[in-house]
Amino acid sequence: MNSKISKALDLKTQPVAVILSDIDPEEGLRFKEHSWGCVASMLVAAAKGRTAYFDRNTYGCVGGGTGLGFGNAYEQENFPIEHLLSRGTEDYDKEKIRSRFLSEGECYIKTPELALKFVDSLPIRNIPEKYVIFRPLEQLNLTDKPEMIIMLVNPDQLSALVVLSNYDRENNMNVLAPFCAGCQSILYGYSEEEKENPKATIGFFDISARKYIDKNMLTFTIPFEMFKEMESNVDESFLTRSQWLDLNKRNAKE
Repeated sequence: MNSKISKALDLKTQPVAVILSDIDPEEGLRFKEHSWGCVASMLVAAAKGRTAYFDRNTYGCVGGGTGLGFGNAYEQENFPIEHLLSRGTEDYDKEKIRSRFLSEGECYIKTPELALKFVDSLPIRNIPEKYVIFRPLEQLNLTDKPEMIIMLVNPDQLSALVVLSNYDRENNMNVLAPFCAGCQSILYGYSEEEKENPKATIGFFDISARKYIDKNMLTFTIPFEMFKEMESNVDESFLTRSQWLDLNKRNAKE
């Protein structure tokens, strides 16, 4: 599937489709069972043309398992997320916890109590499907039914996507920018896809995951129905006018 948005924005990487399936893709990148890995790194790999996929034994880390939609992996693995996100703790089993940061904490949230409320605020879900697949948009199969599309974008491209998201809406509040783990924008993609007027989500603010992405990049996650709506508006929108075309020349040169 070719994307008018991708062409108009001169994206240097592929938009990534997030697909739920009960069929094992068999080919593609995946983590070893019960080994650590960062889902965000797999997203970057998919944007560069590789298929990646996950199941309940290969989601890499508890934040990733939660972000992909495999339920509340923090609870399932008895992981003290409230201490990791806040001030840390020495009271844990170092043989079971796979984080060297847990003793000092990441200090992203002021207190453990607030960290627990943050987790409770996430639109966590437990998908019925066995697999979550990241597939480059141009490599979609006829049977693929994406839940959302994720793009890696620079500030100019992000600006254009925010404008396009509001192009045919009745208000100017059609994009979210929540704090969450690098991969957990996917949760908002699931949640928004179910709404009558879904919103897009700006993401990859996670300081711990920023090292996996270019310093000038963020993610833009679009529920699939909204993506189709935005695609249909490209030809008549500002993306064909001189203001954008002149600005975008500096992206085309990179």
